[in-house]
Formats: sequence, C-alpha cells, structure tokens
Amino acid sequence: MQNTPVILIVDDQLQNIELMEAYLVPQGYTIVTAANGAEALEKLDTYPIDLILLDIMMPGMDGFEIARRVRQNDRMRQLPIILVTALRETEDRVKGIESGCDDFISKPVDKSELLARVRSLLKVKAYNDLMNNYQKELEIEVAKRTEELHHALESVKAASMETIHRLSMAAEYKDEDTGAHIKRMSLYSAAVARKMGLDEHTVETILYAAPMHDIGKIGIPDKILLKPGKHDASEWEIMKQHALIGAEILKGSDAEFIRLGEVIARSHHEKWDGSGYPYALKGREIPIAGRITAIADVFDALLSKRPYKEPFSLEKSLGIIREGRGSHFDPEVVDAFFAIQDELLAIKKRCDDVQQD
Repeated sequence: MQNTPVILIVDDQLQNIELMEAYLVPQGYTIVTAANGAEALEKLDTYPIDLILLDIMMPGMDGFEIARRVRQNDRMRQLPIILVTALRETEDRVKGIESGCDDFISKPVDKSELLARVRSLLKVKAYNDLMNNYQKELEIEVAKRTEELHHALESVKAASMETIHRLSMAAEYKDEDTGAHIKRMSLYSAAVARKMGLDEHTVETILYAAPMHDIGKIGIPDKILLKPGKHDASEWEIMKQHALIGAEILKGSDAEFIRLGEVIARSHHEKWDGSGYPYALKGREIPIAGRITAIADVFDALLSKRPYKEPFSLEKSLGIIREGRGSHFDPEVVDAFFAIQDELLAIKKRCDDVQQD
C-alpha cells in the first residue's frame, strides 16, 4: 500500500463529495473526485486508486454499471468498492453485491461509519497487495532459480559428455582418429534416432551412451586390436569379445545413459539377419539403440582410416550402407539414415573442422 491512500469519490452531487472530503482529508487520505461514470473510469486509469466511494443514482452510467466495469478489469479486480446510497431495499443491496461491491454506507453519511469502513477495506487491500507482491516476487525468484538450475544442469551435461568422450577414448587411444570417431558416431546416432521418431529424452540418452560402444576394446591385446591385416579365426574370436567386455564394464550402473551404454556395447555388432555377434540376435530382437548405433558406427568407420584399411570414399561408403539394408542393418534405420544424409554429412564436416582447429 502507498504511504498516502488514494480514494476516488464518485457522485453527481457536489455537496456529497465535499462532505466526504471533509471527513477523509484530515485523516491523511488523498482524494480524487468524479461526477459521473465516464469520468470515474478515466480517473481510475490515471491515478493509483486504493478505494472507491461510489454513488448509485447518477445520470447515464449508474453505480452498478461502474462497479461491473471495474471488476472486468484484471488490474482492478480486487479494488475495494463501497456503495454510498440512499437505497435501502434488500434487492438493491443484492444487486450491488452482484455488481462487485464490497460494502455499503447509507446516506446521509455518518462520519464514524465512513471512517471505520474505509479503514477496514484499506487494511484488506493492503493485505491483498502484500500477498500479490509476495506472489510476484516468489514467481520471479522461482524463475530465476529455475534458470540457474537449467544452466547448472547444462554445465553438468557438458562435463558428463566430455568425461564420457575422454574415458571412451582410452579404448581407442591407439587409433589415428583418436576421439573424433566417438564424437561423430554419437551425433550420427542421435540424429538417426530423432528421425525415427524417438522422444527427445531417448535421443539425448543415446547421444550420451553411444560413445561407450567400443569401450570393451580396452581389454583386447594391442597385437590383435592394431593388426594391419585381416584377423585369423582365433584372433577374430578374441576381437569379438570386446562387445561383452564393454557390457561387463558398464553393467550395474544407476545412471540411465550408462545402462543404455551397456546395451549398445553388447548389441551394436549384431546384424538384422542374425549373422552378427556376440549372440546372433536377429531383427527386432536387437535393441533399437544397438540397431541405430550399428549404422552410425559402420558409416564413420568406412569413412575413416583404420590400422587395417584406408578411408573409403563417400560414394563407396554410402553404397555399402545401402547394400546392407535388410541384412546387416534394420531397413527402417537405413531409410532414416538416408532421409537425413545431408544432416549427417554436415555433422561430419563440423566435427572435422573442429578437429583441424
């Protein structure tokens, strides 16, 4: 509430206004006056009114209509209104209440009654103002804290992603393409997942989990992991163990993205036709995250230099992906992959530019 409450007196009779001013001004109230409804509404838009003393019987817009219009304005919905009237019929008072008035004073106005009712309603307004201000301040504080928490969460996510990348790099540290592969393929995986209609929470979880797909390679001997030529049968059996080693490393976590990382580590080498490893799963037996990660992993591997091969051309790499539809890869995943081919190539260029910088 302001230091000096402002009271609007609305009456078409000047003597009534002057009488109430004589009672109220000595009490420290600031008085604003209006002789009709239109003038009253104008004053309400001009001054910070705290209470209205409203006559009913006026030419043109009567007090009931003025009260209704005040209550239709959200800003003035709780503004106290006292009807000052000579009407004594119950139905007139009911009509006043229905119009939005808070109290009544009968004419001729009694000074003690006027001051008592004005003080009472100004106290109510002061309380309402206090609660409204508190609510606004609370909303501002909540919004501020929410924004701070959002920034903190984003910082935690960024730190988590960096930690995942750095730890996952340990498994591929001896590759010439250190770190870049896991960043690219995780972004490819998230983009394909989104195109397939997975919800944003799942897409984000795949983004965080995909970099851990080959973490089990840390358990494969260097002479096999880095062999420049083709593996023989026994070496290949050892090499395939990295899927199970990775799943073993990641199992039992309470973190959702690490649990999904376990699934991806175990299943990203399974093939749609059942010819993959370690369990020869077929079709939809393979978890969707594994099916998506498989195509992202192979695509990036085809375009990258490896100990056993030089990078393939884009045309050849895309041809291999296309040929693998329905055999190596889930047909729906392949279709989603090619539907966003330009987006995937943009991701590759962006990551390659960052690496060069």
